Amino acid sequence: MKLTGTLREAAAEFLGTFILIIFGLGVVAQKVLSAETFGSSLSIHLAWGLAVMLGVYVAAGVSGAHINPAVTLALAVRRGFPWRKVGPYWLAQLLGAFAASVVVYVTYAEALDHFDGGIRQVIGPLRTAGIWATYPQDFVSAFPGGFIDQVVGTALLMIGVLAATDDRNRAPHPGLAPIIIGLVVVAIGMCFGFNTGYAINPARDFGPRLFTAMAGWGGEVFTAGNDWWWVPIVAPSIGAVAGAYIYDLFVANHHP
Repeated sequence: MKLTGTLREAAAEFLGTFILIIFGLGVVAQKVLSAETFGSSLSIHLAWGLAVMLGVYVAAGVSGAHINPAVTLALAVRRGFPWRKVGPYWLAQLLGAFAASVVVYVTYAEALDHFDGGIRQVIGPLRTAGIWATYPQDFVSAFPGGFIDQVVGTALLMIGVLAATDDRNRAPHPGLAPIIIGLVVVAIGMCFGFNTGYAINPARDFGPRLFTAMAGWGGEVFTAGNDWWWVPIVAPSIGAVAGAYIYDLFVANHHP
């Protein structure tokens, strides 16, 4: 069956986001469940960057590969992306992230049981909820600390996305844009990943968090970190729009 129109684009967003999240969660699961014998912070940053690159390559030709609700919102606000497509894109991205969470869980189920004895924990020495969703450091507040962190990280991401795809500003060959965007994510993780885990993507955080709430970790996933759950949804959305305005103010508005 051949899909058409917005449904076709939503399908691409689903698969692109699925690819992004399955590799991203997979590297965190490997690091955590192996007690850091198979993985490190560097491997996480590199794998997330590669995950973004692969997700963009998968979906770019059909949907533009937003694979991030905050990016979709910013493109609607500043680049004329049709508002009627925003909802379908968001839903596809959320479902893609949720589906990837299920696959990672099934793949690592035995390792997970070996690690925590079958008792799912959100906090504590055997915590595993952080494999799926982000949580702030104990000393980082949800607001303003974590909120600012997510606004800054996502603004940097959006500036990088617009620069890598701006034909009027020496953008790379279109085939290289996914690599550049992936490297932007690596840089964000290596420079701004400490405070909260650089979600910078509402679907990336909320889809897996919703999965953990249903898969044994319970409602604590929404209360941990001083009710942190809403920050990776709201702050990246603001950050992406802010990043688009900043790029336009300092660069795009000055093109001949």
